[in-house]
Amino acid sequence: MPIYEFKCSKCEEFFEVIVMGAQDDKEVVCPKCNSKEFQRVVSATNYAMGSSGNAAAQGVHTQERTCSSGTCKTYTVPGG
Repeated sequence: MPIYEFKCSKCEEFFEVIVMGAQDDKEVVCPKCNSKEFQRVVSATNYAMGSSGNAAAQGVHTQERTCSSGTCKTYTVPGG
């Protein structure tokens, strides 16, 4: 199940859409203003390997923002 993240071009709201199988052609609209003008946000998947130390000590940074589905987090990992 892919999760796509978008940013509305009108109200700048971030929102996510979960696509399940046959719903690939699902109409996407901003949940805040119902606009069909948006940009797809490319989210890179990263991870940190190793068991010593915590994520903060390894240089992992977290950015949180409010999305229509709750809180969205973006993780930045060194070397990713």
